[in-house]
Formats: sequence, structure tokens, C-alpha cells
Amino acid sequence: QIISIVSALAPSFGGINLEDIAAPACFLIEEALQNLGIPVFHDDQWGTAIVVLGALKNAARVVGKDMESLKVVMAGAGAAESAIAKLLAQVGVANVLLLDTKGAIGLHRADLTSVKQAIAMVTNPEGLRGSIAEVLPGADVFIGVSAANTVTAEMVRSMAPDPIVL
Repeated sequence: QIISIVSALAPSFGGINLEDIAAPACFLIEEALQNLGIPVFHDDQWGTAIVVLGALKNAARVVGKDMESLKVVMAGAGAAESAIAKLLAQVGVANVLLLDTKGAIGLHRADLTSVKQAIAMVTNPEGLRGSIAEVLPGADVFIGVSAANTVTAEMVRSMAPDPIVL
């Protein structure tokens, strides 16, 4: 119904901002609306991703790290995290790893949804497996978008020098 209604309304708008649509429906709806001839934007995905990118670019500049060389570990694999990973890839960050409640997302996992399979194709280039505590050592960046208290002070100390935590 959302697709039908937005498609009918689209000619009278210059852009569409989709709000508060949960995954996986948000991916399907946004994709279905991309050919309307106007921008279609899901703020839970791309709004969050843009803010994270701005914060990360500034933080990397402050600590003297190049975006392209960053190793980024991200807790969560929902709408926001998937969009953040895609946007980071577009700006040249090649080493991004997402984790869900079962651990690192990668091609080694047989239990992934189609959305997580797609993200696994463009993330986790090192093929890491395990929990946040197991994959965070040596990382330059931790991005926590999903749940509170997923990273301890000890885990942050295991990161690369001058770690960035968002």
C-alpha cells in the first residue's frame, strides 16, 4: 500500500522522505520507488548514514587517519547500519565489518537473510568471525547504532591507537 500511495502522490512532490519503516520492508519499499523521477530517501537509513559519515570524516581528520585506511567495526546490521556500510564504501572505506546478534556478518555464514547476504558481499574483506570482543582489536573505528552497552572500556583499549567511537 505504501508503494501505491507514494507512487500516486509522487507527481506533486519534488522528493519523498520515507519515515519510520522497519527493515526489511524499508529496503523493498525504497527500492520499488527509485524510478519515480524524484529523489526517494529513507531517513532511518540515509539520514543516519550521512550524519555518521560527517562525524567520521571529522574524527578521522582530528586523529590524522585517512578514510581509505580505516578498519570500521559496526554493531548492528539493520537499515541504518546497512546504509552506513554502503555510504562508507562509496567514499573509499574498504574495510567495514558489521555484526548482528550471532556475530560477524560474512560469506561464511549460512543463516543470513537476503539483505545480510548482500551486505556480506561488500563488507568483512578479512573474513573475520566472532563477537565484537573478538573482531574489535586493532580496529580504528567502532560505530554502535543498535544497542547500548555492547562495548566495554577494555574493548576500546584493544583498538588501534587513537580509536574513534561513534
